[in-house]
Amino acid sequence: MTDRSQIPEFDPQGPQLVYVAVADHIAARVAAGELAPGARLPAERDLAEEYGVAYLAVRRAARVLRERGLILTVHGKGTFVADPLPEE
Repeated sequence: MTDRSQIPEFDPQGPQLVYVAVADHIAARVAAGELAPGARLPAERDLAEEYGVAYLAVRRAARVLRERGLILTVHGKGTFVADPLPEE
């Protein structure tokens, strides 16, 4: 179940770098359950259109999300929300 109230509004004019704002917004969507583990993300160009930002900003945001362990990209298949690591 998605709790949209936990997802902040996306503001590309805010104080953050645009790619960080996109990464944080997608991370918030994952945390709120809007994007479930295993869900396929739209193509980078589609996300760029959805967010109203440059394609390269979305590409850099995806790199940040991969570094955070929130998404994984499978060559030829797409980008997916990563399964959370079990807590120890």
